[in-house]
Amino acid sequence: MLDILSGALVLFGAAFSLVAAVGVLRMPDLYVRMHAASKAGTLGLGSLLIAVAVHSGDTAVVTRALVAIFFLMLTAPIGAHLLARAAYVSGVPCWSGTRIDELAGRYKLNEPGVEGVDSPEPPEPPPALADAARSEG
Repeated sequence: MLDILSGALVLFGAAFSLVAAVGVLRMPDLYVRMHAASKAGTLGLGSLLIAVAVHSGDTAVVTRALVAIFFLMLTAPIGAHLLARAAYVSGVPCWSGTRIDELAGRYKLNEPGVEGVDSPEPPEPPPALADAARSEG
């Protein structure tokens, strides 16, 4: 029974890894490609690691597989977000079919003639902190 379960998990993981690869090849722009790679790739690799854990039955292997899944779930979305943000700030264009750009106007994009990239202005401090800063200085 465990062999059937682990085999099904391997097939499921391989299918999602294939979907991730096809998504990287077929999607129209960098941002959607990264979404396909990070979401489907994470699910595919997570399923493969669970299959290894189920098939081995060894406590050490199960522990390593679970730790690997934990770090995969922790790091893949953060890495994809940081790469997408860096691409956006450096001026990588969105697909022409993109309808909503929620970051438009929040950054000075790295355009010709613009030195450096500025982040949005920091928010004003709460009045209590501003008063305390004035009284100290």
